[in-house]
Amino acid sequence: MDDQGYRVPDVCRIVGISYRQLDYWTRTGLVRPSVRDARGSGTQRLYSFQDLALLRIIKKLLDTGVSLQQVRKAIGTLRALKEPEVGTTIVSDGSRIYAVDSPEAVVDLLAKGQGVFALAIDKVWTDLEGTIAKGARRRGREVARAGGA
Repeated sequence: MDDQGYRVPDVCRIVGISYRQLDYWTRTGLVRPSVRDARGSGTQRLYSFQDLALLRIIKKLLDTGVSLQQVRKAIGTLRALKEPEVGTTIVSDGSRIYAVDSPEAVVDLLAKGQGVFALAIDKVWTDLEGTIAKGARRRGREVARAGGA
């Protein structure tokens, strides 16, 4: 499915967000569907696996209490630094967000460049792959029970 992209209902189910959240984040430029954006009525947005990973990261940051405004700023800074989201570890104390470049270097993403939690992007990636695979297996069993499609 990765070659063709993921449709909005699948993205919402896989990432664990509502349609309204996804639509808002897309319309306001927080994330863009990299496979295909909607082009008028009747067309669908298609998101890549990388888009899903970014959406899951955004959701996890929001779930820990980081504000959407801070998430936007952090993602914008990561993009400006040309840092890949995958392979980066993000650390936050709920009010600040940092990117860990190495064990010695932590970059404050809210200033562009207390107790903390870490969010390893690679783990989000792996978890997302598992979620997608589990959904595909479940759909396969449902089709088999229904007598094939």
